[in-house]
Amino acid sequence: MNGKPPPPLPLAEAQQRLLAMPAPLPIEELPVEAALGRCLGAPLLAQRTQPAADLSAMDGYALRSGESGPWKVVGESAAGHPYGGMVDPGEAIRISTGALMPQGADAVLLQENALRSGEDLSLNGEGDPTPRHIRRAGFDFKQGDEVLSAGTHIGPAQIALALTSGNAAVPVHRLPKVAVLDSGDELASDAANCAPHQIPASNGAMLAAMVCGLTSETRRIGPVADDLGALAAAFADAGDGPGGADVIVTSGGASVGDHDLVRPALEAWGAEISFWRVAMKPGKPLLVARKDSQFVIGLPGNPVSSYVTAFLFLLPLLRVMGGNRTPCPQPISIPLGADIPPGGSRLEFLRAIVANGCVTPVSEQDSSALRALARTNALIERPSNAAEAKAGTPALTYLL
Repeated sequence: MNGKPPPPLPLAEAQQRLLAMPAPLPIEELPVEAALGRCLGAPLLAQRTQPAADLSAMDGYALRSGESGPWKVVGESAAGHPYGGMVDPGEAIRISTGALMPQGADAVLLQENALRSGEDLSLNGEGDPTPRHIRRAGFDFKQGDEVLSAGTHIGPAQIALALTSGNAAVPVHRLPKVAVLDSGDELASDAANCAPHQIPASNGAMLAAMVCGLTSETRRIGPVADDLGALAAAFADAGDGPGGADVIVTSGGASVGDHDLVRPALEAWGAEISFWRVAMKPGKPLLVARKDSQFVIGLPGNPVSSYVTAFLFLLPLLRVMGGNRTPCPQPISIPLGADIPPGGSRLEFLRAIVANGCVTPVSEQDSSALRALARTNALIERPSNAAEAKAGTPALTYLL
């Protein structure tokens, strides 16, 4: 890509273009408890009815409706141990929460509304028997019902629902394989042995931590020298062959400097640049490339820029490939805890701290400032050419 760089894309357009490219990865069947964090590849149908029969929702006595007592207690129905007989007029069955309603009984007298002496039972005047305390068969779902839709993210509640609906395994999308490539002559692989002209190679570790849970495999490569041949070979190592990465992530080298060789190295490897540069701060020199069904996300080298662009581009891409239908983070409105001066010409993401119901930018917004980033738990989105915003003004905020 020679000559004048292309104009930066608006953030929304760049996200839309990126996320329209991949299809969700193929479906595999997994045991329910191994599917945590995955997305369903097909609707999940109930294999059983829940509850399978009428159950008591409270502790008390099961008996026939319309009767006012007294009754004779003739048995017990406990959870997992149903009463096997028929309840005749004037009879009551001691019943526990979750226990099967006995045949002939269609009302429950709460324990706290009953007087019992031996096997004799009567009302204490605080309440009458009622069918309201019965959980009817199938009130949660019936066999054949769709209990989870395709694309659903599997969390703890979804695991419980899948198992309770009689499913021992679920169809989920495969997670992508990712290779994280550190590049730059200034990077030292040993953080404890770093010369004055070097910096520890920390971006790769940060990015690998960010994608945790969204990949089936995360491979670290580098640091790779600022050399066209070495970078092209690293791309081939990461992406070629049957075990090649679905997504390759780079950090640095995607700008316009003499030593920014990611773009020519990608072209030498055989990838095609899809777009380059996004009108945002931090993170303008973002690059997206493709080679067949493989994707390359070229993130900026400054650690804050790398973090923010990974949050807004890399993680949504991995979610789409894993079958997630709502891949992009959604902002919420939180009052500002301090005044913010007017913004610049680009859409900006300010590192901030949410506390005590307010969101306040950290004082240091330089894109290399890791100590400030480590204190951050949110990003404030500021539109281009934004006017001054006073404390208390609602601000669009992304929780990290």
